[in-house]
Amino acid sequence: MEGTPVYSLCNDPLIELSNPGASGSVFYVSSDDEFIIKTVQHKEAEFLQKLLPGYFMNLNQNKRTLLPKFYGLYCIQAGGKNIRIVAMNNLLPRAVPMRLKYDLKGSTYKRRASPKERMKSLPTYKDLDFMQDLPDGLLLETDHYNALCKTIQRDCLLLQSFKIMDYSLLLGIHNVDLAEEEGSMPVQKRNQGQKPLYCTTMEAIQGEVKGKATPQYSESTGGVPAHNSKGERLLIFIGIIDILQSYRLVKKLEHSWKALVHDGDTVSVHRPGFYADRFQKFMCNTVFRKSSLKTSPSKKVRGPIAGQRKANSAVGGQSQPGQLSVMVAQSNSEQTQSDEESTPVLGDSAVSPTSDTPGSEGKGVEG
Repeated sequence: MEGTPVYSLCNDPLIELSNPGASGSVFYVSSDDEFIIKTVQHKEAEFLQKLLPGYFMNLNQNKRTLLPKFYGLYCIQAGGKNIRIVAMNNLLPRAVPMRLKYDLKGSTYKRRASPKERMKSLPTYKDLDFMQDLPDGLLLETDHYNALCKTIQRDCLLLQSFKIMDYSLLLGIHNVDLAEEEGSMPVQKRNQGQKPLYCTTMEAIQGEVKGKATPQYSESTGGVPAHNSKGERLLIFIGIIDILQSYRLVKKLEHSWKALVHDGDTVSVHRPGFYADRFQKFMCNTVFRKSSLKTSPSKKVRGPIAGQRKANSAVGGQSQPGQLSVMVAQSNSEQTQSDEESTPVLGDSAVSPTSDTPGSEGKGVEG
């Protein structure tokens, strides 16, 4: 049926994306830019099924969230192996050329893009790169800043309740001024009267904008308006990713070992409570800041063009789906950690996503 995840994923060939992390996962985006397909490990598929009831309940009650929306969990048999894939909302629209892209955790230990990553047309930079590129952060109007930080705080509390850590904030930055200078403004893929299937970044933090017949540039693309310290107009696209990591023994051991060699507060793997607190503080104190200058993407602010990193078209992504989204929410940590039978899988599959054929493993890991 047209307008459904299955239709988007099966109607046209998928577009393969480069993997920005070291996980080895394979990523695809649907041709309509709505959904991302990612390979996951067996344990991640199991964890998602245990997480689903409480996660769904909470996000269904609170639609203002940056957390991922899961549309399907499938298992495909290929070459004698079970390959598990998850279908999620796309965060960074390919129709909007991104100037910069970051994967942020609030950690400084080994949080710099590798030389190999920097060779890509649109590298995924990390925390230390952001602090070097944008030492003054991204400046938002007070209302947008407050709404964004409130959403981040609420999402982190939910993840903490499920004992989840090691997640990231995916951040895409579109420079409006540079796009106008270069003639690379976003392609309008939909008619103005056509409502997108996904929930945009702006809607994720403030709800849908009502009563405006002619949407502004920022609203038509779904980005949140911001500017840098040089006064350049920006649109930012954000979402929390990689939430299928629970704080279990392997992570406890990993953190203990790293803490012996490095400052324990700077490593990325940490207890869920500490991780959530550090994540929130970094995002709302370092990455996003209140601005005293009011700018509108519909009105150009004249100023020097920043010498930012070279960027080309964005690697696929889109904002969060609204009507179709499998919204999920808060559940107690005991439910997440229970050893009971897994709940029913999202989506249909001939093979259980958490079953293994003898001697085979699912392809891909969480980044």
